[in-house]
Amino acid sequence: MVILDFDGTLADTQPLIIDSMQSTIRELQLPARSDAECRAMIGLPLKECFMRLLPIDDVVGDRCVEVYRRIFDEKNHNGVVMLFSHVMETLREMHERGLLLAICSSRGRPTLEGFVRSFHLESYVSMVVSANDVQYGKPHPEPVRLILQKLAVAADEAMVVGDASYDILMGCAAGCRTCGVTYGNQSAAELKAAGAELLIDDFAELTRILGL
Repeated sequence: MVILDFDGTLADTQPLIIDSMQSTIRELQLPARSDAECRAMIGLPLKECFMRLLPIDDVVGDRCVEVYRRIFDEKNHNGVVMLFSHVMETLREMHERGLLLAICSSRGRPTLEGFVRSFHLESYVSMVVSANDVQYGKPHPEPVRLILQKLAVAADEAMVVGDASYDILMGCAAGCRTCGVTYGNQSAAELKAAGAELLIDDFAELTRILGL
């Protein structure tokens, strides 16, 4: 099995996410943060992104989530988010070779399912886990453990693939192999420091790593 992150691994959502975060900060008149500081939060559950990024309490954190989701939906029109190069053909090849594929994201279920449908990924992916499906999000191992349990796969037979340290930490904690993609939201050094066993610069390299 290959367990895949979505944002920054399958799809290039970084510009839209950062734009939505900055717009949220401005609308709520919160302390300014750089694009780089916002980018470093991508991959965490949404409320945690803002709680780590800003000196705010739970009430303001909830308000950030509410405003962010509205702004994201307003800006997320057709063509804004695209899959990275070679993602679709590589997913198709892995599926045809008999690998189970799952998506594990910190994104809320409505937008995650919307992206899965818009990119026509349903026929390749056996399970989708969103932030709404677990009590503890990344980097906690619960999302991966849920997938392993539901699809009856042993941890040592699964690889977690993601662009952020949170993905790698989650996969390691669940006992899976891990692979970091260097074209997403965090650097190769950050992924390696988190414990990534493998690093790839192009999604298509997965077929080589998996011996397909």
